[in-house]
Amino acid sequence: MGRIVLSVFTTLDGVIENPHEWAFGFVSEDSMQAGLDQIRAARALLLGRVTYEGFAASWPSMTDEAGYADAMNTLPKYVVSTTLTEATWNNSTIIGVDAAARIEALKKEVDGDILVFGSAALVRWLLSENLLDEMRLAVYPVLAGRGARLFDDDSADPATLRLAGTQAFSSGVVLLTYEPTGEGLADPAAARRAAEANAGG
Repeated sequence: MGRIVLSVFTTLDGVIENPHEWAFGFVSEDSMQAGLDQIRAARALLLGRVTYEGFAASWPSMTDEAGYADAMNTLPKYVVSTTLTEATWNNSTIIGVDAAARIEALKKEVDGDILVFGSAALVRWLLSENLLDEMRLAVYPVLAGRGARLFDDDSADPATLRLAGTQAFSSGVVLLTYEPTGEGLADPAAARRAAEANAGG
């Protein structure tokens, strides 16, 4: 059974746009190893159209000794889009209509991680459909000040997450791993009443 796993770089103020402008100053051997382990554990990529088109324009010409580029280029890729008509990157498939059902089927077909990079709109939709299994947020010690965020105002329904793991890298970057619980935020008033009732009992 496959798991859909988000992997994203984010600043302390939640910006995920243009990581090349703020992330490369924090590259470290342990963070690079974590990224390599992650891509080696993946069995497919799931991407939104904008992220897919950016990757498709750059990754096919990349090489590296560690094999990261080879993994990116050879893994099966699924791009969720109702507007994309052609996907030319190696091993690419377009998921258009009936996306939720097709992704549910994909999770049953794939044995391992299905990685999502970036793709903020796709991530918000996956959460709303209860299809996202894990979120890996690499938090950089940077305040970008401006730029697109993973969750903008009013962009997602309230939800709770369970902390599944933490890893601090030597560069100061911290990897936070969360699992969506499938539940919304608790009602503060109801929680307070329950706490008062338990204290009184």
